[in-house]
Amino acid sequence: MHAGCLLVFITGTSATALAVAAALYVVRAWGLTAGYHRYFAHRSFRTSRVFQFILALIGASAGQLGPLWWASHHRVHHRYTDTENDVHSPIVRGFFWSHKGWILSCRYVDYDEANIRDFARYPELRFITRYHFIAPIGLAAMLFFTGGLQLLAWGFFVSSVALYHATFCVNSVAHLFGSRRFDTRDGSRNNAVVALLTLGEGWHNNHHR
Repeated sequence: MHAGCLLVFITGTSATALAVAAALYVVRAWGLTAGYHRYFAHRSFRTSRVFQFILALIGASAGQLGPLWWASHHRVHHRYTDTENDVHSPIVRGFFWSHKGWILSCRYVDYDEANIRDFARYPELRFITRYHFIAPIGLAAMLFFTGGLQLLAWGFFVSSVALYHATFCVNSVAHLFGSRRFDTRDGSRNNAVVALLTLGEGWHNNHHR
């Protein structure tokens, strides 16, 4: 994905390419925060089964694996925040592991279905989680066939990688740098920059409280 960003040196840029990249960044960031995080991980609101599927599909298009995988690991994170059992604590395991290392580790390829039984009963969510690569590849193909290499480079690779690191900053940066409004038993912090990049997820100390 990161290497794909180098295509911009071949394709150049345009107002259309930048607009598409920005739009897809925001839409998929919303899919992650409203869908993967607030809905699937925390059940913060209710919706129809059809819109539930749409949330899962938009979230999956960000290339951050499937909704059941994502929500299951996030629930573990909240259960054991910043302890030895936390899958991505920067305090316990270091910044790089928290930011990206744990996702690259073979140790966390699978997820514990017991953590996400409430949503694992839906076959369509199990399908999206198992074949999570379909949504991002489909998006990439659509961009290529409608706008060529330039839209593929900016709309998919650059937009996706930027969203990767913005999302990962919630795990890493927002547990090390920022303010603490509440005296929680973990290292969660509020970080305005991360909040702006993730549509509000940077208010992380508030969230853990």
